[in-house]
Amino acid sequence: MKKYHIETHVKSNYIAEESSPEQERYVFAYTVTISNTGEEPAKLISRHWVITDADGRIQEVRGKGVIGQQPHLKPGESYTYTSGTVMETAIGFMQGSYQMLADDGTKFDAVIPAFRLVVPGVLH
Repeated sequence: MKKYHIETHVKSNYIAEESSPEQERYVFAYTVTISNTGEEPAKLISRHWVITDADGRIQEVRGKGVIGQQPHLKPGESYTYTSGTVMETAIGFMQGSYQMLADDGTKFDAVIPAFRLVVPGVLH
């Protein structure tokens, strides 16, 4: 087991009622579960997202915590939250990282692997 290790699991959903395809506005929600699978308690300090749409446009989002929270996770604990993003295309993807601070003062990044944002029925 690694001393510092955070796993992430993401599920994304298209929000049709808030989207407006004729105006190139596609709204997606994503739910992230952050799990401390390491040996050291750690606090999520900040986030960095890279959002890329189908036309190659990139948005970068940086900020303190997630949805106004800075969860502190002991080994074996998880934290789940839902947030959202808006894109100009029906397909895109997000990836990023959480900047973590372990109780022993060590800073480390928890990588969030790329996941797709797709309007249902667009891909086969």
